[in-house]
Amino acid sequence: MSTYNQIVSLPLCAALTGLGLVLSFFVMRRRGLGAGLRGAAWSLLPLAAYLTGSVKMFWKMGVAIADFAKGFVLSTEVWSGIAVAGLAALLFVVSGPLRRRGKRGQRGQDQQAVGAATTRTSGRDIAPRTASVATTPSAQTPVKARKGKNAADDDDDLGDVEDILRRHGIT
Repeated sequence: MSTYNQIVSLPLCAALTGLGLVLSFFVMRRRGLGAGLRGAAWSLLPLAAYLTGSVKMFWKMGVAIADFAKGFVLSTEVWSGIAVAGLAALLFVVSGPLRRRGKRGQRGQDQQAVGAATTRTSGRDIAPRTASVATTPSAQTPVKARKGKNAADDDDDLGDVEDILRRHGIT
């Protein structure tokens, strides 16, 4: 196996940059200035990587990945770890529907308890609410009681808006 010091990096990076610039020239003549400039930008990256020391970093990363892969393939301990991770993933997948089923069963018991409570109170007679007719002192005309949340709040002016809408045929 070769080490980083045995490879001549500067000539390799310079050759890649030179080849890329020549190809970029031909691309520029064929496809236009924009494509040629983009090719030149890509071509300058190998030389920039050498000058910044990134080539050595990439070499070390490649060696580390290769060592990991070599140890990964030949190690029974690693394959045991993969089997345990697979079992854990399988248990996570299986436990999802079981948790939802458990919550559904609990929710059903809660609904049965609420149903029993309403059955116990359903024996009482509850008088339905009736709208009382009130009169205004000035016009002596009955005022309709409102339904819903605002039944007690008659002080807002939505009644006027409703009358205007009714006059224009909008209900």
